[in-house]
Amino acid sequence: MRNNREVIWSRLDAPGLEHLRLEHDDEGVAADGLIIAMDGQRPIRLRYQLNCDADWRVRTVALAKMGEAGRQIELYADGAGHWTDAAGRPIAALDGCIDVDISVTPFTNTLPNRRLGLKPGEVAEILVAYIAAETMEVRPMRQRYTCIELGPESARYRYESVESGFTAELTVNADGLVIEYPQLWRMVWPTGEKKLC
Repeated sequence: MRNNREVIWSRLDAPGLEHLRLEHDDEGVAADGLIIAMDGQRPIRLRYQLNCDADWRVRTVALAKMGEAGRQIELYADGAGHWTDAAGRPIAALDGCIDVDISVTPFTNTLPNRRLGLKPGEVAEILVAYIAAETMEVRPMRQRYTCIELGPESARYRYESVESGFTAELTVNADGLVIEYPQLWRMVWPTGEKKLC
């Protein structure tokens, strides 16, 4: 059975919104996000499309800066840590990356949380294909996720960038979608997503 979700996130540290359409079933996951945000002093529009297999391993990623010809990324993954570009050329720098992290969306935090299935107290260090949307550059990045609390309707995870030392505690709903990303994002629709006390 196909499950469909739509959410809107509001940026907390600067003007910005994201609208996400998410579909998933036993065959896989398809995400389509549209982001309006600030890039320094000017607004930008970005669209990403991301497909995962049924185990939430990334298989395709496409990201485009709308209105900027040639500003797009298209990547393919085999789900086992090997990546190629749109022309089929291997990207050795991304070997070992299973997940992707797009810098301007809270959605990509859902991927490792769903894929790893961590229980309270469990920790996982992973290598992700990090996409800096502002520069449209892709590089590997080491990250750490810790499950703090897991309930039937929401959960809390600690996200850490091993490289920079940045840490945030994320509250997510039963689908693993971010409800609250302190100082960066908040889900504003649908309203009434439950949080852990």
